Amino acid sequence: MKFKTYCALTLMAGLAIVLTLNSCTKLDEKPYDIIISSNFLQTREDVIRDFLRSFEHGYWSIGSTFVAQENSADQLITPNREGDWYDGGIYQRAHYHTWIPTDSYTSDMWNALYQGIDLATNSLEDIQAIDPAKFNMTEAEKADFLAELRVHRAWFYLRLLDLYRNIEIITKVKGENTGTTQSTPEESFSFIEKELKESIDGLPTKESLGENAVGRWTKGAAMSLLARLYLNAKVYIGQDKFSECAAVCQDIIDGKYGNYAIEDRWDAPFDYNNANSSETVFAFPSSQGYTHWHYTDDMYWRFYEANTFKYFDFTEFGANNPKWSLAPGRNVDGNELPQALGKPFLKFSKYPDDVRLKKYKNLGNSQREGMFLFGYLPYTEDGVVKNVQTTKGYTLYMRDAVGMFTNLPPDEVPADKESNMDHADHNSGFRLVKYPIYPSDDKNAIMSAYAEIRLAEIYYSLAECKYRAGDKPGAAALLNSVRKRYYPSGSASLYKTDGSDLNDQEVIDEWGREFIGEGRRRTDLIRWGVFNAGNWWDKQPDAGNYTLIFPIGRRVLNINPQLNQNPGY
Repeated sequence: MKFKTYCALTLMAGLAIVLTLNSCTKLDEKPYDIIISSNFLQTREDVIRDFLRSFEHGYWSIGSTFVAQENSADQLITPNREGDWYDGGIYQRAHYHTWIPTDSYTSDMWNALYQGIDLATNSLEDIQAIDPAKFNMTEAEKADFLAELRVHRAWFYLRLLDLYRNIEIITKVKGENTGTTQSTPEESFSFIEKELKESIDGLPTKESLGENAVGRWTKGAAMSLLARLYLNAKVYIGQDKFSECAAVCQDIIDGKYGNYAIEDRWDAPFDYNNANSSETVFAFPSSQGYTHWHYTDDMYWRFYEANTFKYFDFTEFGANNPKWSLAPGRNVDGNELPQALGKPFLKFSKYPDDVRLKKYKNLGNSQREGMFLFGYLPYTEDGVVKNVQTTKGYTLYMRDAVGMFTNLPPDEVPADKESNMDHADHNSGFRLVKYPIYPSDDKNAIMSAYAEIRLAEIYYSLAECKYRAGDKPGAAALLNSVRKRYYPSGSASLYKTDGSDLNDQEVIDEWGREFIGEGRRRTDLIRWGVFNAGNWWDKQPDAGNYTLIFPIGRRVLNINPQLNQNPGY
């Protein structure tokens, strides 16, 4: 399947789902054209569409967990900006870890992930029942589809285990109309582990798929999920599996499950051709003409002011208020905050020769520099250079602080010293531009695939395992294998070969630098024991450990009375 064919088929599958979910409820009309499971699969293309139908949903679902994974952690914030994004206090509760079962995302995450599980399971049942010869398919192709669907479903389950811990295991949907009782975390962990291990033999490698590898679950991608499971096993089931994680990671790095390599250019894993990057282990394909969920308002689009798109020279998106920004590193007077956690831009600035620290700028010909927006954002209109204006009518000048600055000149500080989640203007906080937004006339504008798994994660996971085992030199070498692309040759910013630069806080900070805004910060903080016990800007330690997992949303509990609410809620 070619790249655009894959996008088109996933889009068609998604449209089929939408049409099904929004079908007419008047049942006394005579149906003239019915598609049911017994006659849906007529051609090879039908089987492929069935196989792919849950993949597009999986891509969409990444936005459903972004608030839970990032707003609850120390790097990203959604403050009340002069009345924008207060939304009943939902983002403040996410920040303070005071969420409640009626907060929409507590139900939305569960429903989004289980819809993916239902779709994948339905497709599994469909394809298990076919005779591949009737569809011009081989037994090996059928085995591939089944293995990929099991891994895809395991990916949904792994996210549910991480968020809720006490979840339902569903392996059959046809003929079923009720939910099930919850499994223990140990049972869910074992199920995910079993699904991944049993699927390996049937999966393709990146090389066997060639240019069609994007969006497909390969041996390397499945083993990367197993590494994630083992890395967090102590959190999930109270059992240390760092040695198992290390063994899986080493095999991936050694090429046992396909050939991958760390890119030597910092932005290559996120650029328009990143689907074919040597560092990409699993990615969802994106294009402006088909789907591009990570560029939409559930994720990266909402980092920017409405007029910021003039700075990008991108005119395809309409009005916008900034939802996310980096958490501040300084108070309104410009002094560094005392907390060890948070302060993401200052954590980058610890190594001042990091090329990512430059202000984001499009350079033409599908190239850019920098990963952050800060200060003024100039653009040219009718031959006149102007600075971006906020939706509130003042000139935007973004600071690494939260407060009320409005039109205050950059070299002045406000008399109002209040700085908290309920007291921010649109100047508050630097913005992240991880995936490029090229000008509208650039053929590669918003064409980047969403990199769900990068080889850098495997290097960092193995480095953490070595660090925990006391092998600091080994950990430093692995981290530097990735970090060297961010600094000039011979830079003093690389870790010393003996690993003496490393301590717990530095490892936590380095995870944050490498994976900022990638929807995993909460998970990493929990593994290091600082999610509940730590504090950062406008966030004190939690009163208890029950907030390590989320409540099951009220809407979910109302539908399935067999479910028990998580402890503490």
